[in-house]
Amino acid sequence: QLQLVESGGGLVQPGGSLRLSCAASGFTLDYYDIGWFRQAPGKEREGVSCINSINSSGGGTDYADSVKGRFTISRDNAKKTVYLQMNSLEPEDTAVYYCAARATVHEMCLLGWWRYDYWGRGTRVTVSS
Repeated sequence: QLQLVESGGGLVQPGGSLRLSCAASGFTLDYYDIGWFRQAPGKEREGVSCINSINSSGGGTDYADSVKGRFTISRDNAKKTVYLQMNSLEPEDTAVYYCAARATVHEMCLLGWWRYDYWGRGTRVTVSS
């Protein structure tokens, strides 16, 4: 059974950092793109970052404009885990963060949440003083 479990959320002050983890089980992570998405109260779900399985550096990653330069996505296939390092957090980053998986089609990932088939239950991030 394919399963994704997020962890690492919590309460942090503006300007602080958190590292989210997405642990996969029941499938081989090597053949899947992984995306991070978030949904704030009263807002639509939005793509935050994604990472390709074929090209996991540079061109194989993508970020929403709102997080570029602050967030970094990475993957460790041996540990079956994808990470989202979040620095310089802002109150606007407050949301429930989800990771999701889709079978890799080509050498780039996509930030559209509707393209992903398997989802975790989310971890809450609150940025507040």
